[in-house]
Formats: sequence, C-alpha cells, structure tokens
Amino acid sequence: MEPYKQQFIEFMVEAGVLTFGEFITKSGRKTPYFINTGRYSTGGQLARLGDFYASAIEQAVGRDFDVLFGPAYKGIPLVVTASIALERRGHDVGFCFNRKEAKDHGEGGALVGASLSNGTRVLIVEDVTTAGTSIRETLPLLRAAAAVELAGLVVSVDRQERGTGDRSALAEVQHEFGIPTFAIVTIDEVLEHLRGREFRGQVVLDEARYAAALEYRARYGALR
Repeated sequence: MEPYKQQFIEFMVEAGVLTFGEFITKSGRKTPYFINTGRYSTGGQLARLGDFYASAIEQAVGRDFDVLFGPAYKGIPLVVTASIALERRGHDVGFCFNRKEAKDHGEGGALVGASLSNGTRVLIVEDVTTAGTSIRETLPLLRAAAAVELAGLVVSVDRQERGTGDRSALAEVQHEFGIPTFAIVTIDEVLEHLRGREFRGQVVLDEARYAAALEYRARYGALR
C-alpha cells in the first residue's frame, strides 16, 4: 500500500472521521464502521485532506482534466482544498461548484467558479462512496453550461458495498456514466492497515471489531 494511503487512514482516525462500533447507515444497514467527513473542522485538517486527494488524483488520472467540480455542499471545500494542493504540485486547475438554488440576479446561474466550455474535462470530487445521486442531479447543470466531458469521479473512501444491484456503488456509477471512478482508499485497505494497530495507547481495530467488519463485508460487500 502506498505511504499516502497509510497516512490518510491514520489521519481519518486521528480526526475522528473514521470510527468503529455499531452504527446505522443511511440505507438502514447496521455497520461496524462509520466515516463521517463532517468531522473535518480545521484549516490544518482541510489542507492535509486536499493533499491526499491530490495524491490519489495524480496516481489515477494524472493531469488529464481541466476543472474540479464539487457538488454542493460537502464537495465545495473538497474542490477548493484539492485545487490548492494540486497547484502547489505545479498543476494549477480551475474548480467550480453548484448552488443549491440558481441565482436570478447579478451574474446569475447555478454554477460558481471556473467557466466551462465545450470539451472541458471535468473531474468530480466527493466525500464518501456515492450512489450516483449527486451526479444525476448535477450532470444536467454541467451539460447545460457546455458540452463538457467527464474525466471521472474521486471519493475519499470506497466502502465497497453493493449498490442497487451486485456491483458496488462506485462501479454502478462507472458503468452507468462510462467514467473512471476511484477512491483515496478502499475499506479493505483500511481494515488491512488498522488491524491490531495501536493509536495513542489503544488498538483501534481489535480482533473482535475486525471479525465484525469481515462479517459485514461478507454480507454486503461487492467487487468492482
């Protein structure tokens, strides 16, 4: 596993974003691990988060895109910090995001940030594995602005769970929209790295929690 992936996993634990226990997902599944990206709350954390996104983007798509797009609301700080991180690495790209409600005065419109034109390659940045809802909502907005091309979708963690069918949610998006989808880390990488590892004097993922995670993966897991 690449060092930046290991560092990101530990960063999520330290930030309290990744926790283990008993939780209920939005879909109603009882899960032994939970990822709450709303717990990122400082400038320092956002700066590091952007750098992790930049590493994943560079590894997966290189520089084959023009604009980062962040679906409102959680995607907004993500595209800002990722674009800053990429600029520091010598790749200065635009970013844009959508308003929840189109503005009918001033410059108007539903999009804010970099202008889109025909052929602009747009890379969508989100937080955790998506079911494709935000893409279905925002793709018409992007294509209303111009005949853009989708360069892909990147999320922070791929939970590798079945979506509406046998595929994972990310794989469903890839199949439906014909775009590459990838994550900074997968849940399998998280479990592999944290098993038995001690943080601040405590083992975050002990054998009992690891077994519960494997049981959950066996029940709901999906291959790409």
